Amino acid sequence: MAQHIEVLQQDKQTSIRGLSVVDDNVAWVSSSKGTIAITKDGGKTWNWQQVKGFEKADFRDIEAFSAKEAIIMSSGTPALILKTTDGGQNWKVKYKNTDTAYFFDAMDFSDRLNGYVLGDPIDSKFVLMATKDGGETWNTFRKCPNAIRDEAAFAASGTCLRVDRSKINIVTGGSRSRLLEYSAGNNLWDYSSLPIVSGKSSQGAFSFAWSANGSSRVFIGGDYANDKKTDSVASYLTGRSNLIKSASQGPAGFQSCVEYISGETFLSTGTPGSNLTTDGGKTWTKIDDTSYNVCRKARHGKLVLLAGNDGKIGIFKM
Repeated sequence: MAQHIEVLQQDKQTSIRGLSVVDDNVAWVSSSKGTIAITKDGGKTWNWQQVKGFEKADFRDIEAFSAKEAIIMSSGTPALILKTTDGGQNWKVKYKNTDTAYFFDAMDFSDRLNGYVLGDPIDSKFVLMATKDGGETWNTFRKCPNAIRDEAAFAASGTCLRVDRSKINIVTGGSRSRLLEYSAGNNLWDYSSLPIVSGKSSQGAFSFAWSANGSSRVFIGGDYANDKKTDSVASYLTGRSNLIKSASQGPAGFQSCVEYISGETFLSTGTPGSNLTTDGGKTWTKIDDTSYNVCRKARHGKLVLLAGNDGKIGIFKM
């Protein structure tokens, strides 16, 4: 059978946007109503819980390192970062901010110690928090990127922020769709326009991913308020040029997440369904009609899971 997606779990009263796949057995999800879940058997069964004392929190992103250790981030007020080291039995608050201006969008780690949390702009600069001790302590990053008026990042799938050991990358939307790139080597932010629809608060670049060797980068988004609209929802960049180009055949509508699979293959998903490219983002084919918010591949392994509203979790089969 060709590439397809099978539903593993659904009918839970929670909206999943955070997903972290550790390996071919262990994965975590985080969601609304203070809910998290963990699987240790590749998604077949899930252990669900509401984080005690945080039943109203909207945990929009999660970063897991094992079946024991994970960090969750909440959007809204208060802005929170919590950590567990015992498989979710106990969660400890590592950061809390009751300022209503703070709205966290995404979190990513380059390794077990170094991570970042991105938030919407305050005073014309994106909020960027950093940790160097595995999420125990968080501080404002020394050089936060500039924001254009009415520009924002999307807390739709936790993948508008991607980092590695030398770079921080952010994609934005709202008034403009842009790629913001920070290089540790020169301590500077570079700003590039993306050919993805923008101009409204519901529009922009929502997610991006890069290939294992860094030769291909894919950017996706669109308009979640008009999710069947297919114009200007995907673009790509190949290592042979620095020119970001629009996909010649884009995904079938708005996509909130894209993930690198292998070779030149990337998987994207959104409310109108999931799409696949096998040529580094130039052309896309729809493979599934089911609505999901996020798709992630195992950091150590081949397991690819998807998650969305109503506690829905799916698995991508090659």
